Amino acid sequence: MISDAIETTQCQRKDPVDLFHSGHFVKICAPMVRYSKLAFRTLVRKYNCDLCYTPMIIAADFVRSVKARDSEFTTSKGDRPLIVQFAANEAQVLSDAARIVCPFADGIDLNCGCPQRIHDDLKRTVDLCRKAEATGVSWITVHGRNVEERHQPVHYDAIKIIKQNMSIPIVANGDVKTLKDAENIHHMTGTDGVMVARGLLANPAMFAGYEETPLKCIQDWVDIALEHGTPFTCFHHHLMYMMERITSKQEKRVFNVLSSTSAVLDYLNDHYGV
Repeated sequence: MISDAIETTQCQRKDPVDLFHSGHFVKICAPMVRYSKLAFRTLVRKYNCDLCYTPMIIAADFVRSVKARDSEFTTSKGDRPLIVQFAANEAQVLSDAARIVCPFADGIDLNCGCPQRIHDDLKRTVDLCRKAEATGVSWITVHGRNVEERHQPVHYDAIKIIKQNMSIPIVANGDVKTLKDAENIHHMTGTDGVMVARGLLANPAMFAGYEETPLKCIQDWVDIALEHGTPFTCFHHHLMYMMERITSKQEKRVFNVLSSTSAVLDYLNDHYGV
């Protein structure tokens, strides 16, 4: 909760723009609704994630409701650098929300149509990005699909063109499942960072070079989630994602219907020694 974060985070601000001048592409955890919360951010940071986003937060609700603020935004001393993403259609509301989190975060991001961030006419997207650049934004993340292409291949060529037309850092997003994918996209597009969503859900250790979730990462998640008091549904769903590639269909049928933390812990201990 914000009230709990004042003493631990207010004096620990970092400039995330510095990451883009570090000599390597920036590895970023995307703003995933329900999933990019403090416990999961803590986990991926252990496995070479450079920069984390909060889940997308509705700015109007955040400004209006103390309950919404305490529910939607939690941080800690080690949760840096941190970007808070808001969805807003009024400048004043976005400004008000930004002022609330300003002492506890390193940047504010405005959601502009996730997961579709390019137009069929690429000139319109380049023009939009240039207008954003002119306002003084620090970087822009581009998801390389249009509004009709949610599950279609990503247009990395379009991201490359956008990068070539901008002077601020550009981050590529879309269909990154392994560290090798991220490296290839970085080289293909020339972008300064790569943002990952579902790939990190499936393998939070991805940026450390693991092809599938190692048991050590699963153990880390159990420890972190229990320490943070993560609700059971969220705790369980993350494990379902993380174990997707390492469990058989029969094992999934059993594990996915477990209904308590104790049952999950017993299963992990019995089957994996976690």
